Amino acid sequence: MTTSPPPDFSPVLHVGPQALAAADIVPLLRRYGLLPALAKELIIDQATAAVALTPEQAAQAVDQFLQINQIASPEQRQSFLTQRGLSEADLAFLGERTQKLKQYKRDTWGPQVESYFLQRKSHLDRVLYSLVRTREAGLAQELFFRIQDDGQPFADLARQYSEGQEAQTGGLIGPVELSVPHPALSRILVMSQPGQLWPPTRVGEWFVVVRLEKFLPARLDDTTRQRLIDELFNTWLQEQVQTTLKDNSLVETETE
Repeated sequence: MTTSPPPDFSPVLHVGPQALAAADIVPLLRRYGLLPALAKELIIDQATAAVALTPEQAAQAVDQFLQINQIASPEQRQSFLTQRGLSEADLAFLGERTQKLKQYKRDTWGPQVESYFLQRKSHLDRVLYSLVRTREAGLAQELFFRIQDDGQPFADLARQYSEGQEAQTGGLIGPVELSVPHPALSRILVMSQPGQLWPPTRVGEWFVVVRLEKFLPARLDDTTRQRLIDELFNTWLQEQVQTTLKDNSLVETETE
């Protein structure tokens, strides 16, 4: 026997034989873990609502959106819309929204970048270093003396004895940001001068012999500036999403 929908049932979405009403959408988003994604997009819409674009900027924004998504022909454009269930108006909205978000992030967090860069600089500095690691303390000590006293090439010994992937590069790692290596190794590197060789040091399960090759201080160039703006924005956005979900959870609890 087929159950008839209630008289006030007004489907807003059909998926195969299933008809969904507006009241079904939020519970389904929650069930499938999609509610945070929806909250994030709505928060972005609210934040960028006051950002105004000129007609020229709006047209350029749509063109850039098409380029980023590699849409060059009318056929590709129509395929893009069809696959995502979008209209031409939606396409224009998405292009303009991308530009508005860039402008919003720049206007809101751009003034904070210099001070934030100083806070983050010690993690953004990069190092190029050579490493040999082994689980044998005695071997690590021997390799240290063969490099320091006998002048044997670090790269040759790393290829022969190092037990990590760095053996394939002659022990050479980087350049990487100082936040990438093990914290104990980062502390050694930040204290080093280029060319300085350190005696074997215990790092986790390994005994390592390390030498700093180059220290590359971070600079606040355009790429780093944009990265830091994005970091500040993403931190803010995550906080807003969590607050939104928490507040809605409290409302639902109170109404049960």
